This record gives sequence, C-alpha cells and structure tokens, in this order.
Amino acid sequence: QVQLVESGGGLVQAGGSLRLSCAASGGTFSAYAMGWFRQAPGKEREIVAAISRSGGRTYYADSVKGRFTISRDNAKNTVYLQMNSLKPEDTAVYYCAADHQYGTTNWEYDYWGQGTQVTVSS
Repeated sequence: QVQLVESGGGLVQAGGSLRLSCAASGGTFSAYAMGWFRQAPGKEREIVAAISRSGGRTYYADSVKGRFTISRDNAKNTVYLQMNSLKPEDTAVYYCAADHQYGTTNWEYDYWGQGTQVTVSS
C-alpha cells in the first residue's frame, strides 16, 4: 500500500508561483497513476491534474490549463505540480492521490495524502 506526503504549499501573491511535491513510499511508484486534487472551503474536492504511470499522458482541469504542469520522477518516487500565474481562486487544500488505473475523478483514486494548503492573496 502506497503512502503519500505532500509538501510545498504556502502563501503567495496573485501572479506568483509554487511547486507542490508529493513523495510516495511503500509501493512501486511507477505502478501508480497520480493525480492532484484540491478542495476549497465549502466546495467539493475537484481534479486539478492527472498523469499516467509512465508520464506519457496528462490531464488538466480547464481552470488550470496553461498555468499548471504536472510531472513525475519515477526514480525519485515523486510527483510534482508546478503552479504559475496563481489566482486567488486557486486557494485550496491540495491533495495528491494514487491509483493503479489512470483516472480523472475522485472516486477513481484509492490512496490519498493529507493535503497541503495553498493560499493566494489578491
């Protein structure tokens, strides 16, 4: 069973950048598709981006296309989310998730991290 730990969140001004990392342990990282999700107060958890096991396939929510980039380093057991041109509406707790099958919805992922807070000030 894989364990996931996110890092890299924080407070940033609008227009700024952050890079989130998610370190995996306890499993064969390359066997898992990975996703980044976020949940803002009072809202449902939503997909931000996903990446296939090899990294050859990616998905982005429309709201982050052109601003965020998901990537993975299977040698380091880590998935990243580079977030540029951040907006106040990107404020949320960001979670990484893993599953053996590539997917773009919450219920397709079996393993979740604890989340990291991202706050974008205007």
